[in-house]
Amino acid sequence: MAVNYRKFSCTAEQVFAVLENGWLYPTWVVGASRMRDVDANWPAVGSRLHHSVGVWPALLDDSTSVLEWQAPRHAMLKARGWPIGEAHVTIDVQDRDSGCLVRITEDVVAGPARLVPTPLSDLAIGYRNTETLRRLAYLAEGHAD
Repeated sequence: MAVNYRKFSCTAEQVFAVLENGWLYPTWVVGASRMRDVDANWPAVGSRLHHSVGVWPALLDDSTSVLEWQAPRHAMLKARGWPIGEAHVTIDVQDRDSGCLVRITEDVVAGPARLVPTPLSDLAIGYRNTETLRRLAYLAEGHAD
């Protein structure tokens, strides 16, 4: 299981405002390349984002769904990227002086990606999620206005 942290210079509510806008998903999630649709009830538990991963012409269409949603503190998503597999991605936010601390935890739960040795998998996911948190911070802190 890969775990990453980043201090954000914004509120937890601002972080969740980005997460609540499903159309922003490929702007902060490394690997997601485009949105195809967002369920009307996003981010209700069970709702889905319909996205693609990869680079044209090798795009794979898949989805991410909400498993738990307790804004503005906690969200758990099931991110699918078949044929690679599925992961549970948890985002937790805690208030800190002049901002908040965001933790992202990713655990591969299904598919061929589970066959990759854990230290190697965690290293790759952790490296990717360092950039994911950087992008999420950029949006939540208002730099993309």
